[in-house]
This record gives sequence, structure tokens and C-alpha cells, in this order.
Amino acid sequence: GKSAQIGSHTRSPDAMEGPTPVSASIHAATTVTAGVFMIARCSPLFEYPPTALIVITSAGATTSFLAATTGILQNDPKRVIAYSTCSQLGYMIFACGISNYSVSVFHLMNHAFFKALLFLSAGSVIHAMSDEQDMRKMGGLASSFPFTYAMML
Repeated sequence: GKSAQIGSHTRSPDAMEGPTPVSASIHAATTVTAGVFMIARCSPLFEYPPTALIVITSAGATTSFLAATTGILQNDPKRVIAYSTCSQLGYMIFACGISNYSVSVFHLMNHAFFKALLFLSAGSVIHAMSDEQDMRKMGGLASSFPFTYAMML
């Protein structure tokens, strides 16, 4: 339920309307990543049923594609990052589905660090822009926020 896969992925970006540090913690390191870690830990259970890995692979690939496509259409930076997280979780589930559990957990750990930094950087920009959350109105910020710009790259 908590890994934001297809069917339950719409709740995830809506939860990111809260304060940025809470969003960073929830989305990058704790709640949504638990499903991927649980699948990796229970990997022997998924190796024996013939269709289990096919279902996991299909769910991961579908989620990855749909979340990335939806994220491209968003204008709120926190929602873009939230859909990006859903997409990355889809990649991780896909990796579990093709029995690359170590790759999935490695990506999970990397994702926790870089996505937390992205959430905090987005919160910094939103705060500096007087709580403006429309990316269409945030052009040319590299000269105004060089450190935040460097960290978000």
C-alpha cells in the first residue's frame, strides 16, 4: 500500500502539501520506501510463484511510466518531485520484478538522499519566492540563488 504504485499513487503527491521538512522525511526516507524494502526482504517468497514476478514487473513499469508522464505536466515543484518519487519507486519495483533486489535497494538508498535534498531545496526556493508554488513564475533563479541552484543540479 505505501509504495505509491499504480492505483495508490495519486495519494502521494497530495500528501506533499504539508511543510517541506515533513515532505522530505515522508517522501524520501520513510513511508513510501517501505514497500520496496519489504519486497526486497521477502524476495524468496516472490521467486517461487510463476506469475508473482511478472505482476511485480508490470506494476513497476506501468507506475514508472505513468508517474513520470504525469509529473511532466505539473506546475508545482513539490508535486513534480512527488511524482518523480513515484516514478523512481516504479523503477525500484521493476528491478525487484526482474530479481535485481540489490540494485533496487541501492537505488532506494541513493534516492533517499537526493530526493530529501531536492525537497528541501524546493522548499527553500518556494519560501524565497514569497510562497509562490507555480514553476512558470520562477524563471531565472540561478543568478538569485546560486547555492540552491548548484544543490538542485
